[in-house]
Amino acid sequence: MELLRSYLLRVRIPEPTNRIYKHECCVSFDTPKSEGGLFVDMNSFLAFGKDYVGWNYEKTGNPVYLHIKETRKPVSEDRPSKKPTLLAIGIDGGFDNSEPEYEVSYGIVILPNYVTLPFPSVELPEKVRLAVDAVIMAAGAERKEQIASWTADKKLVSKHAMNLKQLDNRVIVPPSGWKCEKCDKTENLWLNLTDGSILCGRSNWDGSGGNNHAINHYNVTGYPLAVKLGTITADLEASDVYSYDEDESVVDPLLAQHLLHFGIDFSSLQKTEMTTAERELDQNTNFDWNRIQESGQEVEPLFGPGYTGLVNLGNSCYLAATMQVVFSTRGFYTRYYLDQNLKMAFDNAPADPTVDLNMQLAKLAHGLLSGKYSIPATKKDDAVDTTNSTSTAKQEGIPPRMFKSVIAASHPEFSTMRQQDALEFFLHFIDQVERINAGNPNFDPSRSFKFGIEERLQCPSGRVAYNKRHDYILSLSIPLYKATNKKELEDFQKLRAEKDAEGKELSADEIVRPRVPLKDCLDSFSAPEEVHDFYSTALDARTTAMKNAGLTSFPDYLVLHMRKFVMEEGWVPKKLDVYIDVPDTIDISNMRSKGLQPGEELLPEGGDGVVKLVANEDIVTQLVSMGFNYLHCQKAAINTSNAGVEAAMNWLLSHMNDPDIDDPIPKEAKSAPQYSDIDPLKVDTLVSFGFEEELSRKALLASDGDIEKATEWIFNPPSGTSHMETSPSSSAAAVDAVLPDGDGRYRLIGLVSHIGTSTHCGHYVAHIRKDGRWVIFNDDKVGVSKYPPIDMGYLYFFERIDS
Repeated sequence: MELLRSYLLRVRIPEPTNRIYKHECCVSFDTPKSEGGLFVDMNSFLAFGKDYVGWNYEKTGNPVYLHIKETRKPVSEDRPSKKPTLLAIGIDGGFDNSEPEYEVSYGIVILPNYVTLPFPSVELPEKVRLAVDAVIMAAGAERKEQIASWTADKKLVSKHAMNLKQLDNRVIVPPSGWKCEKCDKTENLWLNLTDGSILCGRSNWDGSGGNNHAINHYNVTGYPLAVKLGTITADLEASDVYSYDEDESVVDPLLAQHLLHFGIDFSSLQKTEMTTAERELDQNTNFDWNRIQESGQEVEPLFGPGYTGLVNLGNSCYLAATMQVVFSTRGFYTRYYLDQNLKMAFDNAPADPTVDLNMQLAKLAHGLLSGKYSIPATKKDDAVDTTNSTSTAKQEGIPPRMFKSVIAASHPEFSTMRQQDALEFFLHFIDQVERINAGNPNFDPSRSFKFGIEERLQCPSGRVAYNKRHDYILSLSIPLYKATNKKELEDFQKLRAEKDAEGKELSADEIVRPRVPLKDCLDSFSAPEEVHDFYSTALDARTTAMKNAGLTSFPDYLVLHMRKFVMEEGWVPKKLDVYIDVPDTIDISNMRSKGLQPGEELLPEGGDGVVKLVANEDIVTQLVSMGFNYLHCQKAAINTSNAGVEAAMNWLLSHMNDPDIDDPIPKEAKSAPQYSDIDPLKVDTLVSFGFEEELSRKALLASDGDIEKATEWIFNPPSGTSHMETSPSSSAAAVDAVLPDGDGRYRLIGLVSHIGTSTHCGHYVAHIRKDGRWVIFNDDKVGVSKYPPIDMGYLYFFERIDS
């Protein structure tokens, strides 16, 4: 007891604002149920498993810990089950989640010698008793951040809804690409239902969130109702409507009508709900569900290293499926498992390792790959004698709570319990990994997915222009007209017509889907396409140019995104009902771009250093009608060489936050700066990075001598600018020298499949080729896949075959 008294200065009584971790170790997936229990640092309130608490003592010197151990209680076989009275799980009156009951014991442990004192005890110092009681009574940070309930708050109908005034100002809201009208915020945006203003939400206490522009707008105008963009779906009741006057979330019974005022039309969705096509899609969804999840199949469970499942935290299957495939790649396996043990990650982490992405990636990697947690779950209905308990074929899996919290910190949408797009999550995840490894790119595993894309434009004069960019995924259109089963499709259309005439429904077995070879999808990416109203500086006139695209490098891992989801007019989402025939190996060598070739002549430059192009007014007009800024629409058309509305919109959505997006389009040629103006020391710096001197000079010229901007210019040159103007072959090689490259032959190693009519609902499942067999990862279910749904993938992961 005297030893404990000597350390009272290192014991803190937690404040209400302190985050207290007591359910999960911050560097592993140990819990109070683990063999060694959990140790809570009574100074930092971080929790550690038995094998890791010593590391914390070495790092912080904090000696006093609350030890929490949960031991399973025996359960009687004849325990009656209660009838649920609420649509909820695991709460009083809800469904019984069949979780076993545990007996909790506490103790005070003093490191480094693990001196143990009982708790509760009147002999303990009052400060220790108060501190421990506060920790025990507090809601754990893990539960606070991830708790999910099936019960919803009962919202009231707003008093303003039935007679809401809406201004006739002809505002049309686009389906995406929103930005606050008062600042650069692109998230937490609210659409005012009176005047159509799109403004950011409230500022949080820590400075995150919005800038209060939405509520400030209400204070000025008195327009009371707003709906949060991003929550508008076909299920209008799920939309988040807020009344500033009533200061609470409300129900707007006329929301569909109010949205229609701004061009957001859900009436077509309602009209087609019960059509034959909709019924077929519903039947196919059931079929998808069974086939992708391999329901009804005798799936052999797998356990051990690399076969650990992930607990679904509430619509987190998009995260689980994506991370299982990512950690099956060499780059991530090596970076966060082989080359970095948990001790190393913890020592390099800040004071709070729960907010460090590197630490949580290492934790997740070791949790998934070590096999420590890949063990059969104990049956939850065992009899009183728990010593004779048996194991089930299912594993409990590990909950990626802390990782999800960290990765979602810079993207609030992923912190919700709603379903998300696996593609969006993958790109966000890769971006965050690249950021934390920016100072040491050689250790950046995201580079294994990175590659260069080059677009070539040729006008009737024979002269050419080249544009280059980098990407992590190859997004492919699906040419349905290339279907290989056209005869079967024709017969199916006849059968459907006959069934409709008879008033009968088609069975799932009778429905035929188009089958499109993956090769045709790849060919569509690089196929030549016409660019109308292209302004040729060689001809000094508008003309039609030809554009085609290719890859400047072949990454270690090629991710193919199948564009199965499209947004039709009126915000109506549609999923292409199609199978993709994907072979085990592909060869994309023919897709390599060769750059400027001998004999090719570049189009003359405008005075501002880019190929002169005039925006196609038809494209601009269509974009403006969707609610976009006129100047932004002009730039979108110009930077996509007038390729069309879709290409311009994609550019616009990707560049809404560019710092120069509001700068006027130059009308007159600028006086070109001279090489003599460039600081030679800055040139030497870029050369030391591995870039050629001529390319370095040009980049510095285009970036006003700023090294950081020059480096960004080299990797991501402005559309219409070609590095190859100085030295066609060598400059192209210099630009992509830092990217992985090799032969164009790839082997399929994994896929993420989606079940449902939208990327924001349904379910995601991963299938991965491991140890010569296909394995299904369906949240915490891991087993041998007998019939992997290769033709139903949403994301395909290919590994380059090293020659």
